Amino acid sequence: MSDESVGSPLSPDEQKTLLAVARTAIEQAYDDTTSDTIHVDSSRLFEKLGAFVTLHNDGVLRGCIGYVFAYKPLVETVKEMAVAAAMRDPRFVPVDQEELPFVDIEISVLSPLRDIRDIQEIEIGIHGLYISRGAYSGLLLPQVALEYNWDREAFLEQTCRKAGLPLNAWQDEETSIKIFSAQVFGEKMHD
Repeated sequence: MSDESVGSPLSPDEQKTLLAVARTAIEQAYDDTTSDTIHVDSSRLFEKLGAFVTLHNDGVLRGCIGYVFAYKPLVETVKEMAVAAAMRDPRFVPVDQEELPFVDIEISVLSPLRDIRDIQEIEIGIHGLYISRGAYSGLLLPQVALEYNWDREAFLEQTCRKAGLPLNAWQDEETSIKIFSAQVFGEKMHD
């Protein structure tokens, strides 16, 4: 996955730290007697960056929530979004404590969004999409197009669907299309 305009990619140690932070945050949400804290000494993890946390159980999506925009330090975003993905993704029944050991965590650290003038700028597998019009908006991460083997048009249509817009809304000049890249890493990728 490209790290275009994210700055320098997070190191393997920084990735492992964020994954540990995410898992610890979820465990503490289920058992507030757990007092484990992960020591974070990398200043990079305190930069304000958007990020999503995705949870899978045996390859099945169990939750995915994040911030598109850089509201908080990355480590705080990951903590908050890990718990939200486990407990508050409205598409899924919350992950229960007994299921937690079987859940794999994946983190996507986002580059800033940028407007595009031509859909030919969208590179499948490199760019994620953020489409908005009026009060409607939707986002799909770069890896989603690869998972479903979508071409550029299908990716645009499915992002419109996610936004609650007609499939062809991306062709309307009132619709804003933004792209971003992501550094994607997960527990399974570190095994």
